[in-house]
Amino acid sequence: MSRPVIHTDRRLKRHGWIWPVVIGLVCTLTWSAPAGAGPSDTGLKGAIDKILADARMDGGAASVVIADAATGERLYQRDGTDRLMPASNTKLATSTAAMALLGPGYRFRTDVLSTGSRHGSVLRGDLYLRGGGDPTTLAVNYDRLAADLAASGITRVTGRLVADDTRFDTQRLGRSWAADDESSYYSAQISPLTVAPDTDYDSGTVIVEALPGAEPGDKPQVKITPPTDYVRLDIRGTTVPAGQADTLAVERQHGTNTITVSGNIPVGASATKEWVTVWEPTGYAAAVFSDALGRHGVRLTGGPRPGRPTPPGATLLASHSSMPLKELLLPFMKLSNNMHAETLTKTIGYETSGRGTWDAGLAAIRGYLEKEGVKTTTIRQFDGSGLTRMNLFPAEQLATLLLSVRDAPWYAEWYASLPVACNPDRAVGGTLRSRMCATPAALNARGKTGSLTGASALSGFVTDAGGRELVYSVVLNNYLASSVKSIEDAIVVTLASSDTAHGTITAVPPKAARGTEPPGDLECSWLKPKFC
Repeated sequence: MSRPVIHTDRRLKRHGWIWPVVIGLVCTLTWSAPAGAGPSDTGLKGAIDKILADARMDGGAASVVIADAATGERLYQRDGTDRLMPASNTKLATSTAAMALLGPGYRFRTDVLSTGSRHGSVLRGDLYLRGGGDPTTLAVNYDRLAADLAASGITRVTGRLVADDTRFDTQRLGRSWAADDESSYYSAQISPLTVAPDTDYDSGTVIVEALPGAEPGDKPQVKITPPTDYVRLDIRGTTVPAGQADTLAVERQHGTNTITVSGNIPVGASATKEWVTVWEPTGYAAAVFSDALGRHGVRLTGGPRPGRPTPPGATLLASHSSMPLKELLLPFMKLSNNMHAETLTKTIGYETSGRGTWDAGLAAIRGYLEKEGVKTTTIRQFDGSGLTRMNLFPAEQLATLLLSVRDAPWYAEWYASLPVACNPDRAVGGTLRSRMCATPAALNARGKTGSLTGASALSGFVTDAGGRELVYSVVLNNYLASSVKSIEDAIVVTLASSDTAHGTITAVPPKAARGTEPPGDLECSWLKPKFC
């Protein structure tokens, strides 16, 4: 892995000759606190205020808090108590509550059971596939379950495959999620039985890949991952001569599992690849498992039947356990996976109250936040991921949570799940892997990003130039610019460049918006590897 020239303030101290280069790279201006300034006036206020005065924030709202991580002393506050949409910064509450209430070693289980009787290679009765909520179950895991069942000697089941998804309620989509996001993979339906198509673990989706035909006029060549008849392809697209515009689009029709491929794709064009949600993930999981049983020589008399509970006393025939929560946190937080957040929310509800609902999970998260000193009377949380626009969090309460969790026994594992600025490894840098590069914040700052139309946030930790660890929370709303990410970055880079304890502040202005930046209304990971 290639490494940037500039790493952290510690590297700069060891190699003093690099510092002038850094100054040139970030175009900074350094000054000390003016004579007669108050004890809390170190020049930081002026520097951050100037960043927030950027024209892109005209008419917008900003809630910003910066604190000493060790003492909790607030070094800067700008409308810190204002309630703004946190977008995916909501995942800070969900992820820490999950670690505290479920535990770092928590695993989801997917079980195969039956109440039937065994007669040689024949199982007389129904076969139950019971979902435990695992959002990381791959087709290969269902294949392993089928192989284990076949290895026990069963070749025929006289009953049906019953999909038990009763651990969660039947509310599949979060409150006030946008209807036009229905087929977008970051807005998939939530079920305790689901399938992820690859190791990004985007549960409840299939990957649709379309290539041009050999000649103009041919239909595109389309494949589905994992292969399944649960979705139906409606290919309306056309291959056009090389050099023409590529307008191919892939979208699932509302309320169905029909995926339409429309538009034009030029001869020789690269593949169009989209992650598309399915309608009713329980049936998707049952279909994938049923196909796996067939491949391993286990014949079912009846087709899948969804939504029935496993009877008490059923015999366990095969089981799959997920990775522990401390490992699941990595794809969850690094890539800002909404479905992981919502699954964890319902799981928290199930494990704390026996009810796998959003209401039960959010009540437990709220109780956890109160214990951590968060003033829950000042926040509003309606989902686990931040996809709803109904969530409200002040930066002060996000900062309070970040300060509070530092003494938790699982803190190191949770801290490791936060994206790292400018780390090129997608599994480490995550949604920050292309941000704050060639600055003292690179490979230094960690934070959770957040993105919705008109709402952006960044909260986390950074070490300043004097070695002081800082907590920061920046929540920006109601702007009209396409993106304000560089304003967030400028605040964090200013912190990384400054010695806040001694009042030596190095102000870094926001960079101008560039055409290569991802849209500010989506997490960059939701656009897949193009940006992060």
